[in-house]
Amino acid sequence: MSIIQILSEDILAPGDALHFSRSILPRTRQTRLHGHDFHEVFWIQHGRARHKINGEVQELDEGDLIFIRPGDVHGLQGRGEETHMVNLILADTVLTPLRHRHDSLNGRFFWSEDTLPARHRRDSRQLADLSRNALMLETGARTPLEAEAFLLPLLGDLMPAASGVSEGAPDWLIDACAAARDPKVFRDGAAGFVRASGRAHAHVSRTARRHLGQSPSEYINRIRMEHAARRLVGTEDSLAEIAEECGLPNLSHFHRLFRAQHGLTPHAYRRQRQRHLVTPV
Repeated sequence: MSIIQILSEDILAPGDALHFSRSILPRTRQTRLHGHDFHEVFWIQHGRARHKINGEVQELDEGDLIFIRPGDVHGLQGRGEETHMVNLILADTVLTPLRHRHDSLNGRFFWSEDTLPARHRRDSRQLADLSRNALMLETGARTPLEAEAFLLPLLGDLMPAASGVSEGAPDWLIDACAAARDPKVFRDGAAGFVRASGRAHAHVSRTARRHLGQSPSEYINRIRMEHAARRLVGTEDSLAEIAEECGLPNLSHFHRLFRAQHGLTPHAYRRQRQRHLVTPV
């Protein structure tokens, strides 16, 4: 398949700092692969999509946000129900000064040096906020001020907040660590962590060891045991129920992991912590 090359001068009107568009992705075929000389960010507002990017394939869901760089080659196809995509193309007159003013942006978002572009996940509330801000951008002027007013809160919200991740960790790993706090993710163990990352298992394992000092399984099990500890103190649920909630139906395995992390059996931990709780009358 031939690759289309698109230039910023073909998209941006003279003097405009941005171009905003909404589209419904075709389901019958993938949009033609294309490269370009500009930066863009797009997100899936509704539905699912298949994203062919730099020779790999990503399955995107509602709320996935992708930062595309000049030189990336990609194409999109809708999957299942009707897929709505929102796309923002930005001029260098916006992004170059932004990067020069904020050193923390180096290596992230539009400036990631990873093989695949930076990918972030917005939950339903965050996606609603993004949509409201996008509507203001869509109906406003096309100046650098409006572009920055949209970008800076978004990028600030996406900056790494996960503890235990070393400096220089890729955005996708930071996002996967944040996603791993969700029971729907850690219940599936290392497989859930890898799925949240959107990368191949071997690549996730190497990167996790480099930046977390742990394998995906070790990282997820630590989160599981933190969750179990909170449930032991804050509920009257049985050990079997808590273990099942953590994705560890084997009670012997659950006991071993809990004792290794907390230095006590689950029963002893619950007795010790709940002894200090005051029951209201």
